[in-house]
Amino acid sequence: MAKVKYYYDSEKLAFHRIRTKSSKRIVNILLFLLSATAFGWLGLFILINSNILETPKEKMLEREVVEFRANYALLNKKIDLITEVLNELEVRDNEIYRAYFNTSPIPQEQRKSGLGGINRYQEFKNLNNEKLLRTTNEKADIIAKQTAIQSRSLDDILDLAKGKEKFLASIPAIQPIKNENLKQMASGYGYRSDPFTKIKKFHSGMDFSANVGTPIFATGDGKVTRANNQLSGYGNLIEIDHGYGYKTRFAHLSKYNVKPGQTVKRGDIIGYSGSTGRSSGPHLHYEVHYKGNPVNPINYYYADISAKEFELLLQEATHENQSLD
Repeated sequence: MAKVKYYYDSEKLAFHRIRTKSSKRIVNILLFLLSATAFGWLGLFILINSNILETPKEKMLEREVVEFRANYALLNKKIDLITEVLNELEVRDNEIYRAYFNTSPIPQEQRKSGLGGINRYQEFKNLNNEKLLRTTNEKADIIAKQTAIQSRSLDDILDLAKGKEKFLASIPAIQPIKNENLKQMASGYGYRSDPFTKIKKFHSGMDFSANVGTPIFATGDGKVTRANNQLSGYGNLIEIDHGYGYKTRFAHLSKYNVKPGQTVKRGDIIGYSGSTGRSSGPHLHYEVHYKGNPVNPINYYYADISAKEFELLLQEATHENQSLD
């Protein structure tokens, strides 16, 4: 039963009953309902956005999301470390390895070029962690591309190294005759007095004094292209093509130990010294040709003599004495 309310009339000295108008009563009811509804929605919002009503499954999913973000953060750190190492390798590749083999470096535009496709990461669109997923996968794809470029570059370097090894083994690099005391060199490269006419003329090789039958060595890997006496003045001659523009000639031999078409290695005995052809006595005439032109053989003895021995041999070779052929 609703409570009855009264008010005191001081003029009439009496209590009168308070009667509420029906319209005001309706307004009060509406205000009450509106306030109750507002407080209800507010409470529901608070409950939804708090952990009070989380189920065990929701809590497990929340932990998985936290672990997911932590793992991706760790993955990004590892990717950054790999990128740093790869960048250092690229610098070495361009500035050391390729520089050593005199090969053009790979342009940075090629190494750092972006990845094609505007919808490359479309599958991550509208996901809660879209930015994290997109950034991480983009980094990984860039590393994969850089690694592929670097791998191909190292394959090229390996091929160059193999070619360099073959090149170093092929070019003339030792003396063609045993000359341990450096006394076998009889005449050097350049203008010398002809032993027959006594007139100075260009001597296109070096003469090594040697008894008949002294072993003669190939000075670099190559293929024998000549082993005959058909070149005027040279007597019994062996010619070796070393590739890379280099050829060597060994003249006035007494005997051959190779034949045309035969492959030889540096240090192989290819023949024996003599005095055939236009020769004033037993010796070996040795020439080095590069791209069709004779060059000074003394610059091609670096593999079997020291710097001091080279200096002594150079002094002997520069004497303008008489050649032996």
